[in-house]
Amino acid sequence: MTFDIIRTQHAPAAGGPCSQGVRFGELILTSLQIALDPQTGRVQGQDHAEQMHRCLCHLQAILEAAGSSLAGALKVTVYLTDLAALEAVDKVYADFFPVDSPARTVIAVSELPGGALAAVEAVAVRH
Repeated sequence: MTFDIIRTQHAPAAGGPCSQGVRFGELILTSLQIALDPQTGRVQGQDHAEQMHRCLCHLQAILEAAGSSLAGALKVTVYLTDLAALEAVDKVYADFFPVDSPARTVIAVSELPGGALAAVEAVAVRH
């Protein structure tokens, strides 16, 4: 079987030897999204919540480019440099997933690319 590389200008270009996302049949896997401004390549947002908002916007754009949406998300993985920010991040997350939220894992990390505070990736299906 073959797979399709997902590309959109509404999210940062993939860095290094990877793609923004891959579609294999109905399954979509995204690469890690941090709060990069697609135009400047700089991390945007002063705190975890602001950065998560931008990350989720990038995720949404990639899923839409793949023929899906956030409603097609099956599993989301969130990476935070400080778990004390989880409550604020959850408020932003709930705006993007108001009902029937996908399965989710939150992982504390010591560092993210570009000095980002938050990042997200997902597994989704086309619908």
